[in-house]
This record gives sequence, structure tokens and C-alpha cells, in this order.
Amino acid sequence: MINKKSLWFVTLFSLILVLSVYYITMPSELLVTNNGGYLSDAIKVDVKESNILTALKIEEDERLEKEMSNLRLILNSDESTSEEKNNAFEKLKSINLIKGEEEKLVNKIKKNYGIDSHVSIENDQIKVVAISSNHDSSLANNIMRIIQEEYDTTKYITVKFQS
Repeated sequence: MINKKSLWFVTLFSLILVLSVYYITMPSELLVTNNGGYLSDAIKVDVKESNILTALKIEEDERLEKEMSNLRLILNSDESTSEEKNNAFEKLKSINLIKGEEEKLVNKIKKNYGIDSHVSIENDQIKVVAISSNHDSSLANNIMRIIQEEYDTTKYITVKFQS
């Protein structure tokens, strides 16, 4: 006698199997030629972002992902002590908090000055790369002020402009 769970499993598995076989046997021309022209009438969206900002974000994301992966290995390891696991967990929590702070600062700069930027925080140092044709020292000072307003302790803030 087949119960409901087994029936659902067999049904979903068969569906996945049929779709997989269909995808494998589908002519490759349909995949290469923009899905056989089905999407030729689609609206194309042009998204512009500075290459510098994109490169900085990718580099930062890769570094953080590698560090977080190492910390997860420590957390999941049977050989790690409880102290090592606690330290890894606290470090993961810290990384997530810092990422949130960086995003908040980027949004604040965008809201106040309409400037795209990248913010990286390491300990008490905050580095800002701002995309602006106006490389004005008063703008840099204003950016530093709005960032420092977020913290009770003194931070070492640097602002670098890119065109």
C-alpha cells in the first residue's frame, strides 16, 4: 500500500525526471538563439554602475565569503573546541553587523549627496570611495561628518573620489 508521502515523492520525482530529459534532448539552437526568439520582444534594461564600484564590491564580497566559509567550517567541525566555535560564531555575527553598517552608510551618502559610493569598515577605520566629478574637500568633509555622526567613538575616515 502506498501512502500519501510516497505518492507525492514519486509524482514530484517523475516530474523532475521528465523535465530533465526534455531539457537535455532540446535542440541546442533554442538555447543559443535567445530561446528561439521568444524573448526578442522583451524590454531591455540598461543598468549603469561604475566599474570601480563593481570591482570593489566583488573583491569585498569574495574576501568576506572566503572568511565566512572558513568560519562555517570551524562551526561545523567536530574537532573544534567550544571556545573556537564561540569565537567563529561571534566573528560571523560581527561580519554581518559590519556589512549592515556599510550598507547603511552607502545609503546615507546616496540620500544626502546623491553620490554612489563604496564603504569598507575595518576596526576603527572607514574607507569611502565616492564616484563624483566634483572632487571638493568640503564635500569630503561633509561625508566624513555624516559618517562620524553614526558613531560614539572617533573613527578614522578617509574619502577618495573617483570619476
